[in-house]
Amino acid sequence: MTNLTEMSEREYFAQFAKRTGMFIGRTTLGGATAFMVGYDQAARRHGGPGLDGWREWLMANHQVSDNLVWEAQIRQIALPDWPGGWDLMPEQEVHVLKVLFELLDKFLAEREGSASQV
Repeated sequence: MTNLTEMSEREYFAQFAKRTGMFIGRTTLGGATAFMVGYDQAARRHGGPGLDGWREWLMANHQVSDNLVWEAQIRQIALPDWPGGWDLMPEQEVHVLKVLFELLDKFLAEREGSASQV
């Protein structure tokens, strides 16, 4: 595995997606979200972009409510008929996490692409 300091954010989150349980223990959307928020805050404290623009990207690319935090926006995208609430069935949890990591990878790929064009 590449040294963590040499990884792009996209590479880092690809590793996180492959081995989520290694990073957070029990793999849940809430746990993944908490980890990602912590990562974002640490990255920004140290001058990195973190997940800057992530919520806005979700709103620009998907039909989601603009008054929701990004975790709820992911739920809305992954489970369009979801009646609300925070408890998910295990199969829903797996599906929502899959959608989260797919969308995050697209967002980071686009951001890397636009950064390399500058």
